[in-house]
Amino acid sequence: QVQVVDSGGGSVQAGGSLRLSCTVSGATLDDDYAMGWFRQAPGKEREGILCIRWSGSMTYVADSVKGRFTFARDNAKNTLYLEMNSLKPEDTAIYYCAADETGVTPYDYCSESSHQWGQGTLVIVSS
Repeated sequence: QVQVVDSGGGSVQAGGSLRLSCTVSGATLDDDYAMGWFRQAPGKEREGILCIRWSGSMTYVADSVKGRFTFARDNAKNTLYLEMNSLKPEDTAIYYCAADETGVTPYDYCSESSHQWGQGTLVIVSS
């Protein structure tokens, strides 16, 4: 059974950086898998911000984070990282990682809501 564990959240001042981690167990990640980072701010719906095919051959990055957020993968650790730079107060949210064996594009993966979710990690950006 696939398990997804996300971590790395915290409090940071505007302009700062954080790195979130998402580790998957119970599966060997390959390009049959899509993974993504989603976030849910207070009073708002969950949105997909960065989704990939595991190989990195296809990616989707939401306009709200484009140019500031990027990703890295560690194949040996089955881990996807979200590198967040130039953080803004509006980035404050609970961040969730997801991983599924699926053939959809990263854009479609970010648009869908039925996923194997991590437990979420809170990011607070203060002005």
